[in-house]
Amino acid sequence: MAENYYPRSIEEFKAALQGGGVRPTMFQVEMQFPRGTVSEQVGTDQECTYLIKASQLPGSNVGFIEVPFRGRKLKVSGDRTFDDWPITVTNDVSFNLRAGFEKWAEVIQNHNFVLGANELNDYYASAIVRQLDREGNQLRAYRFEGIWPTVVDPIELNMDTTDTVEEFGVTFKVQFWTAVDNGDPSIANNPVDPTANKTAIRS
Repeated sequence: MAENYYPRSIEEFKAALQGGGVRPTMFQVEMQFPRGTVSEQVGTDQECTYLIKASQLPGSNVGFIEVPFRGRKLKVSGDRTFDDWPITVTNDVSFNLRAGFEKWAEVIQNHNFVLGANELNDYYASAIVRQLDREGNQLRAYRFEGIWPTVVDPIELNMDTTDTVEEFGVTFKVQFWTAVDNGDPSIANNPVDPTANKTAIRS
């Protein structure tokens, strides 16, 4: 009988771990704000690329239904749900992104009056997260559609806090997401030119 073989050498592990693994620091977020929420759309897109310091690649959730049969339960697929999508933003002295997210939330519902947008397109937007390799090349991209901010976190102020830069979180509701390896998720056959402006969300 042939002896069972279990990989055990570091060289075999190195061969299996392609590219040395993917680094969680190598990513890029591109966000499209609804019309009227920021003063300069292109400049804000570029700020998102640099100042969104943390994000997530989405999970995949499919529910299930238990159908009883003679003391047993058959598990069949249910409906798909999409988790909230959080980001963390580094705050700079312009407050552009902070003000943009606050205005976006106010478009949904006014602070002082129970008034808000009538049309979904008035506050729905899209975003792309790109996972990059260590040379800055795209490995995979995820496009989030129908996003809108449900929470804009407070910024803590404290005279005891030193050696840090302000940051805040934003949590988005998501209608759905799509993913591809090359190009933008909305155009699978359109590869990203590394010399082009990657902050533009093409549709």
